[in-house]
Amino acid sequence: MIHTTLNTQQQMPLLGLGVYDVNGQEAVTAIRTAIDLGYRLIDTAAMYHNEKEVGEAIRQSGVAREEIFLTTKVNNNEQGFEQTLRAFEASQQRLDCEYIDLYLIHWPLRETRKDTWLALEKLYQDGKVKAIGVANYLLPFLEELLPSAKVVPALNQVEFSPYLFLSDLLDYCRQHGIILQAYTPLLRGARFDDPKLLALAEKYSKTPAQIILRWAVQLGVSTIPKSANPKRLQENIDIFDFEISAEDMAKMATFNENFRVVDDPIELL
Repeated sequence: MIHTTLNTQQQMPLLGLGVYDVNGQEAVTAIRTAIDLGYRLIDTAAMYHNEKEVGEAIRQSGVAREEIFLTTKVNNNEQGFEQTLRAFEASQQRLDCEYIDLYLIHWPLRETRKDTWLALEKLYQDGKVKAIGVANYLLPFLEELLPSAKVVPALNQVEFSPYLFLSDLLDYCRQHGIILQAYTPLLRGARFDDPKLLALAEKYSKTPAQIILRWAVQLGVSTIPKSANPKRLQENIDIFDFEISAEDMAKMATFNENFRVVDDPIELL
């Protein structure tokens, strides 16, 4: 597993597991399977209604807590200064873990995002969370936040893929020491039949999913594909035994179609 270093000096795996829309025993089983396969980054959110299952799976795994990097996020209906402080405590209780590695603003809501960030800074400064960051923050949101922020976000989680290649955002994050993290990196399979991608998959004897995930990792972009299928979990983590050439990396940078699976955050401006 390849790791990256956050601006807090924490080490975080570049590849992890997203658990959106996975609940109940299915969530516990999927997370335990992922941990058995070598996953050490687990990404959840209050909005997903599975924090309890995530915490349970981590405890059942037998892997030391300090070996797992755990992320959760404040729900949109709990944003605001005092509300966020309470939401964090509720998330920690549901997870039932000694600490949370990374706490994110889930969406940059116009009315509350500034106060919510102030709450995250307080949580960080009080030592209640090891790192703080944002999600769905496109360039205008970061440019609004950073001039007044006392703490630079450690990570920005956005929809990102070869078909939604946000190169300006990636460059900005690199310049400011913010790790970019890709959710829905596989576009729910929507471009797996692209002849350009299939040609690369054949060239490297890998699947389209493995080519996309390896591309992200080589860019230094963290990626958190979601799956509860053991075969897919194994496929997604089997990307560390090959390397995409510089020529093919450049070729993949031309795949961009501004193709989104999730809503465009810019509408929240």
